[in-house]
Parts: sequence; C-alpha cells; structure tokens
Amino acid sequence: MAGWNLDPAFAGLDGIFGSLDAVFAAQGERLTQDALSELIKVDHQGAAYYVKRYTSAGRGLRRYLGKPRVKAEWQNLKRFAKWGIPTAEVVGFGLERDGGSFERGAMITLGLPASEDLLALVRQHDPRLRDRAWVNHVSHQLARHTRTLHDHHFTHNDLKWRNLLVDDAGTLYLIDCPNGAFWWGFMLRYRITKDLACLDKVAKYQLSATQRLRFYLQYRRRDRLNAADKKRIRHILSFFEGRE
Repeated sequence: MAGWNLDPAFAGLDGIFGSLDAVFAAQGERLTQDALSELIKVDHQGAAYYVKRYTSAGRGLRRYLGKPRVKAEWQNLKRFAKWGIPTAEVVGFGLERDGGSFERGAMITLGLPASEDLLALVRQHDPRLRDRAWVNHVSHQLARHTRTLHDHHFTHNDLKWRNLLVDDAGTLYLIDCPNGAFWWGFMLRYRITKDLACLDKVAKYQLSATQRLRFYLQYRRRDRLNAADKKRIRHILSFFEGRE
C-alpha cells in the first residue's frame, strides 16, 4: 500500500509529483547515490526541487523494525519548521509498504535560492569566513537553533557543516536530519555533546578559539563559563579523539 502527500500549496506540481510512482519516474540531475537512497535535482518553472528517493528503510534494525529513515527525515524537517528553525520546505512525502514491510519512500524539498553549505564555503576559501561580523551573525543563529533542538530533548546526530546552509542574506538553515531523535537523561547529555563536537570538528580549523568560545557562550545563553561548562567543553574537545 502506497501513501503520498503533496502539500496543497504545490498542487500545480501534481503532474510531475502527484504520486509515488510519478516521483520515482521523475528525471533530474543526480547529486548523490548510496545503497539506501538517491538524491536528484529537478528544475521546474524557475524553481529547484530536491527529490530524495529511498529503496531501503535504513541500516540495522530499521530494515525490519521502527521508523523508516525517509519518514524520520520528513518528520524532523517539519519539526524544525514548527520550532521556528529555518529549514528546507517539504513539498511532498510518502512511502510504500508491502505486507507491513518497507518497499520504497520519497521526500521532496524546495531548493533554497542562493544558498550553500558551510563546508562548501570552506572548500571555496570563501572570504565571509574571515569576516568577523558575518561569522558572529551566523554563530548567533546556529547557537540559537542548536539550543532550541536541545531544549526539546532532541539532537540532530549529524550536525556537521555540510548540513548547514547559509544564503546570501546570511540566514542559516538546518537540513538533512534522518538520524535526529528525542533523548532523555544520560543519553541526552551524551548526544548533546556529540552535536557540539560535530560542529567543532571543522570549526577548530576554520575559526579562532575566541570565536569558538563565543559560540558556546551564545549556545549556553550566558556571559561566562561555569564549572559544568568547562567540564562539557573538555568532553567536546576529546569526543572524537582517535576517531578522525
């Protein structure tokens, strides 16, 4: 049984994205492909649509139990929007099961004009990364959005620079979150540290110690570190030791 949902605001796309069959038949520029999914870009009437098509529910137990990866992905982007975090707009989503077993699924998002991910800016040696005011503007947004996730007991679990988009106006967007989930207690603290450590993997090479500390203080919504902050920072700095 297949279920497909096209946002009413995009009813004009019914001819190309009106069903799961149509979505899997759509042609476009292939951007990525792996054992689970592929991502293509479809240009239509001046807009770019990113179509992610899954032929597997995910790795490990997701192949047999739990929520398919594609479902987690569209639900998490919708959560971001609900929490006031800028993200890619979900145009359509759905999946197909056969006897309760996942067969395929897809999600379509609307492209964000004039935007690039932060890792791409690093590779391009973008001068904005050397502009202190621009970095501070983006840092404030990232700190606010990350804290919003964590205040909801939610962690991204892949909070890397490649999953952070910024547009020409300096607005930051969080994307690509199929592994995000809710946690409590010790596991929440561990996952929060992982999110912050993921951000710092690139930041430690691209930003000054002052900028990195400023981001943490922005995240903590305070002017000075306390003993708990210093302990967490030590954990952040050592989190990926021996694994990079």
